[in-house]
Amino acid sequence: MEATPSGAFGPLQAIALALIQGVTEFLPVSSSAHLILPAALLGWPDQGLTFDVAVHGGTLLAVVVHLRRELGGFAASGWVLLRVGGRGRVWDDNLALLLRLGIASLPIAAAGWLFADAIETYVRTATVIATTTLAFGIVLWWADHRAKPGPANAMPTIGVALAIGVAQALALAPGTSRAGITVTAALLLGLGRTAAVRFSFLLAIPAIAGAVALQLPAAIAEGHATPSPLLALGFAIAAASAFATITALLAFVERIGLAPFAIYRIGLGVGLFALVFGGMAA
Repeated sequence: MEATPSGAFGPLQAIALALIQGVTEFLPVSSSAHLILPAALLGWPDQGLTFDVAVHGGTLLAVVVHLRRELGGFAASGWVLLRVGGRGRVWDDNLALLLRLGIASLPIAAAGWLFADAIETYVRTATVIATTTLAFGIVLWWADHRAKPGPANAMPTIGVALAIGVAQALALAPGTSRAGITVTAALLLGLGRTAAVRFSFLLAIPAIAGAVALQLPAAIAEGHATPSPLLALGFAIAAASAFATITALLAFVERIGLAPFAIYRIGLGVGLFALVFGGMAA
């Protein structure tokens, strides 16, 4: 790759940001909190909307591939339902779970449609990110501390699914962490750790797909602000790192739990506050 002029978006920044996005998208630690740190500390230029869409597309591919069996089950059960036209007893666990995912996805879709512009304009600040990172880190620790064991494939009730969806809408505020808030809500509402993480992964598919769909027209209008090789590099690294993270997280949660992530978030929030107020004092 060619050397990148000083101040221009280049391969090093693309690799770093794609890794950060891929690793943190599905961890309960807030990807937005991590993405502001390199820019703040290293003075990196904005990577552009086209690159953001590319790395989100990579994380979407990763979760789709990881959950291909579940998605295949949804497709098979949905086909049977359509083929028989609703006649007979064809309603199964796949369709029941799909219904709950649809219900849980409604709040963030509505909130994104109503408030996305206001959030982008008024809420995306370092102070907000530091506050949400710290506050929801404390709530995650409490939720994990009181979590009870449960089956890995436990299905939430429709009411619980809706409540998790309402919590997911809070993730529009930067620093909250979509994964973190959905897992926290699921734990507080009675799901076990593995079932909470699994439901959060499934909810990520419509959430990320919706975000990409909303950003895509503006990214296309932006044109080739980022060279195509860097877009492809970001997509591939985000996809590979996200897939590895999803696999590792499930094994980690089963053995250790979520408290280490909560403690890390609390420390990160404190560090972000130090960065914010240190910058103000400078």
